[in-house]
Amino acid sequence: MKKVYLPAAIAAIIGPIQSISGWAIAGSLWAGYDPMVKTISDLAANDSPVKWIMDSFFTLGGTLLLITAWYAKTLGLPGRVAIFVSGICTYGLTYFATPSQTGFSTPHRIFAIVSFILMSAWPLLSIRRDKSYPLVLRPISGILASAFFTVISLWFLSTWTDPSATTTGLWERVLAVLQVAYLCVVVLICYRASNRESISPQPE
Repeated sequence: MKKVYLPAAIAAIIGPIQSISGWAIAGSLWAGYDPMVKTISDLAANDSPVKWIMDSFFTLGGTLLLITAWYAKTLGLPGRVAIFVSGICTYGLTYFATPSQTGFSTPHRIFAIVSFILMSAWPLLSIRRDKSYPLVLRPISGILASAFFTVISLWFLSTWTDPSATTTGLWERVLAVLQVAYLCVVVLICYRASNRESISPQPE
């Protein structure tokens, strides 16, 4: 079984923490900002008073995904590529910010949608059929996880494209946190399993 190296484990742990901290801190510093309605991207819009804070967390989040993808070699290669590209997309959506609270950026939306899709697909793409790998990487786990994230993603996108929706911000936060939290759990399980295998006595 291929290993998960320490940098991936550390990045995976920081992931959910920074995800929640970013929009929580930035939102708390913007009087009148409604996290139920407004998206996380609105915090990083060009007219946002906390743009630099949210940009910093977006950049950190993208970097953590790159580190995880590179060092979590236990995951199937297609899944690691999906996580890596999602990290690149996070840089893209940060650079191509939403211009204002009432407008939108097409490149920003494309990068955001691709990122959400890839973060929904990586469990399926990371499947390992070898029984030496942990259960979280087996086909049933990957299929169920990706199916679940796909349903939540489609629900969020349906609210995001509906101007009258009042829970867009809520569903985006639920999806974003669940995705990085699941990645954290899988990476830590694989980290423990791969390191346990490496120190197990080998038969003579």
